[in-house]
Amino acid sequence: MIGTLINVILVLLGSGLGLLFQRQIPEKLMKSITAVLGLAVLGIGISGAIKTENTLCLIICIVLGTLLGELLRIEDRLDAVGELLRRRFAGNGGSGRFTEGFVSAALLFCVGSMAIMGSLEAGIRGDYTILVSKGVIDGVTAITFAATMGSGVAFSVIPLLAYQGGFTLLAGAAAPYLSEAVIGEMSAVGCTIIIGIAINMLRLGREMLRVGNMLPAVFLPLLYLPLVEWLATLLG
Repeated sequence: MIGTLINVILVLLGSGLGLLFQRQIPEKLMKSITAVLGLAVLGIGISGAIKTENTLCLIICIVLGTLLGELLRIEDRLDAVGELLRRRFAGNGGSGRFTEGFVSAALLFCVGSMAIMGSLEAGIRGDYTILVSKGVIDGVTAITFAATMGSGVAFSVIPLLAYQGGFTLLAGAAAPYLSEAVIGEMSAVGCTIIIGIAINMLRLGREMLRVGNMLPAVFLPLLYLPLVEWLATLLG
């Protein structure tokens, strides 16, 4: 949990700095920074997604995971949590981008190879190097996010603490049973979802992608790869 707590602190510090200098950064500059940040996030997503060694696994997990997420209405629930926090802490006159900041930051900070691999390393070996490195990146990102989207970014530490901290605690017990192939595909799926976040940040689509509903896909390689291996053995 130490690595996750450091990650949370760095995000809060970054959010604070972003809010502090929010009015001192010209709107045009903030838009430019957001666009560049979107390109960087896109690069991170692509670099991780292409590392998949099982394209069919990636496709099937993304499709089935998104279907499951749509049925569970994960995106709507994330929006509802963001709106509840906005009303509670920002008031009725709070920034209209509060929810967008909360959801975008929560998804970006929670999803991806560094979150998965870092949690596994911390849970299994007590090595926090990856999570601390991720925390530095998240903290820098939070500065720009908070400056452009407001205080909702700071509240992203709530799902970050729950998701990443919980994954670290579970990793110690579960990771010994996970193959490198499963971990690799989970990371690839997560990075594919990050590409969706970048598309939303860059406003490349006619409609915003419901990225939150894709989250279950990250965990489906846990079922897909063992099932395919079992079927291959069964069929000889």
